[in-house]
Amino acid sequence: MTSAILRAASVAGVSAATVNRLDDVGVALLAAASQLLAAEGPSALTVRRIAADAGMSTMNVYSRFGSKDGVVEQLFLQGFDLLAHGMSSTDETGDPIADLTACGQSYRRFAIEHPTLYAVMFNRVVPDFVPSPPAQEFALGTLGLLARRLQRAMDAGMMRPADAHHFAAIVWSTCHGVISLELAQDGRTPVDWQQVFTDATQAVVLGLGR
Repeated sequence: MTSAILRAASVAGVSAATVNRLDDVGVALLAAASQLLAAEGPSALTVRRIAADAGMSTMNVYSRFGSKDGVVEQLFLQGFDLLAHGMSSTDETGDPIADLTACGQSYRRFAIEHPTLYAVMFNRVVPDFVPSPPAQEFALGTLGLLARRLQRAMDAGMMRPADAHHFAAIVWSTCHGVISLELAQDGRTPVDWQQVFTDATQAVVLGLGR
């Protein structure tokens, strides 16, 4: 993970859109926090443990994130930053439905590659963490990316006219449902989750068509 994609923001009210960048120390602290969360769960996520696992003093955590919640919020923002980048990096073609499908596949790819961030973003893996209003606004931007793809399909006459954000919530709910089941399963269930995701999202998109 490079510092170029990590936005500095905190629960103290710094806007998620602030173009401050984390230095190498901040990146190392976030990596330590993510690894702790994945290996030991939220109870291990303390300022002292984050600092110790990164080989630093607690002052480095406080000076960059303000608190443990500031670290978790930064993981939350990092996840949505990566998700937005993946969703917006798929090229637009002459087929809005194909582009919508590609956008959905990028969503699944992000979740599979970054399960800990996905859990922070959507599954309340840290139960006492509540993202700040600027962080929530930043997160909703990804819904807007999906809505724009859906609006493009509507404009092309390939979907019935409707509120694009409402349709985006329907598609996103389907994606999240399949992915949550995939991430939660223990590997013994004989299910091709890639195909389930493809079939489920295609069925929803077809249902939203004319």
